[in-house]
Amino acid sequence: MNRQKMRFIAHASIIAAVYVLLTYISFVFGLASGAVQLRISEALTVLPMFIPAAVPGLFVGCVIANLLSGCAVWDVIFGSIATFAAAYVTKRFAQRPLIGFISPVFFNTLIVPPVVYYVYGGTATLIATYIGVFAGEVLSVGIFGSVLYYHLKKTRIFEKWSK
Repeated sequence: MNRQKMRFIAHASIIAAVYVLLTYISFVFGLASGAVQLRISEALTVLPMFIPAAVPGLFVGCVIANLLSGCAVWDVIFGSIATFAAAYVTKRFAQRPLIGFISPVFFNTLIVPPVVYYVYGGTATLIATYIGVFAGEVLSVGIFGSVLYYHLKKTRIFEKWSK
């Protein structure tokens, strides 16, 4: 395996580990799943704008985080697909940050609420679940993600990772 592939795998692994850790912090406070979600880890969905290894890193991190937090199999599958789709679109449009901020909100709001509602027998209405997931994504990506994005843009850390 060449050095570039090893670096890609290492970067993806670090991102996956950080995603799991941040999701676990949200889980401890009861915010990682359910009708209202505020996953701090969703701030990391801006990373594909900087580093391609973030796409598999976020996907694997989401799978592991969902498994460790006791999510149902459908939640693990569809929640991880939502994260992968958002990461892929964010990477494809890396030069257009607005899309990078919108895609995680869009995909998670589209996919996660029906899973939460139907798989877990939602305690809130389906509409309330959509609103809760949307609000959590807007906060996670819009606030935490934008702070992360502008800090990374300023520090240019990922340019240093690629050397």
